[in-house]
Amino acid sequence: MDLSTKYMGLKLKNPIVPSSSPLSHTVDSAKRLEDAGAAALVVYSLFEEQITHESGELDHYLSYGTESFAEATSYFPEPDKFNLTPVKYLDHIADLKRSLDIPIIGSLNGVSKGGWTQYAKNIEQAGADAIELNLYYVATNPNVTGSEVANMYVDVLKTVKSSVSIPVAIKLSPYFTSLSNMARRMDDAGADALVLFNRFYQPDFDLENLEVFPNLQLSHNSELRLPLRWISILYGNIKCGLALTSGVQSHLDVLKVMMAGGDVAMICSELLRKGPGRIKEILADLEKWMEEKEYSSISQMKGSMSQKSVAEPAAFERANYMKTLQSFKSLI
Repeated sequence: MDLSTKYMGLKLKNPIVPSSSPLSHTVDSAKRLEDAGAAALVVYSLFEEQITHESGELDHYLSYGTESFAEATSYFPEPDKFNLTPVKYLDHIADLKRSLDIPIIGSLNGVSKGGWTQYAKNIEQAGADAIELNLYYVATNPNVTGSEVANMYVDVLKTVKSSVSIPVAIKLSPYFTSLSNMARRMDDAGADALVLFNRFYQPDFDLENLEVFPNLQLSHNSELRLPLRWISILYGNIKCGLALTSGVQSHLDVLKVMMAGGDVAMICSELLRKGPGRIKEILADLEKWMEEKEYSSISQMKGSMSQKSVAEPAAFERANYMKTLQSFKSLI
């Protein structure tokens, strides 16, 4: 059974790639992921705030309004609370590359266009096979337009691409007005892959202490539908690769990603719940399903359920929208 796939020009033995998570914090835990069958590994993120703390653009985008709400400055963790310093992060990339045989994908997490983006070159020099650029930005400033946000993403991608020779993937959110156009712009700017989607972690309120506090909820496969829909729309319309993240829990989810047109299915929450060994179980179930359905390879099914062959995707979406609403009648 041929489970191999290509992602950003990297030939992978199967489509399962652990996404950025605490499981990559140590070489031992990363090795367990590889032993369980992981085809590549996205390393835990290095944050812009770890690299630079005095960026004018960062202040413009992230500190707007702190003069009115002094407590807003406390929302960001102190630098010593991050898991790895920039230098230790590079050493960790090098250690992983020496210890593992699978491709290592470094992760840069930021928002502004500044000197921090040049750190991509350091990650490449540390031995990373590719970089995942995770642009996490919530546009809360009413004076910042949608066009400015889109241009910011494109500018950061171009800056990173100009500094490295290894492939660069960009992790997008689903909240652009025209996601298809944004995907095309990223493709034209040189993205080697799009990772769909970045989860926005919503904070909660502690009413007892009157504080805002983080409240992480692990993903569920019900979250698979949104990125699955967009991968099926984008497949065949852009040149760069496509990865799905959020909601992958079983071999059935992996199959859906492949049939939508994805190159890889990234997995995190399921591994945090059940451990690295879950990858081996999913791969076994994947092979069993393919054998029963007489598929001989992943490439055979790739994009088979995408919208590539649909003449009017918008009309197709409207038809599915109406069918979904009508299906509720059966429950009455």
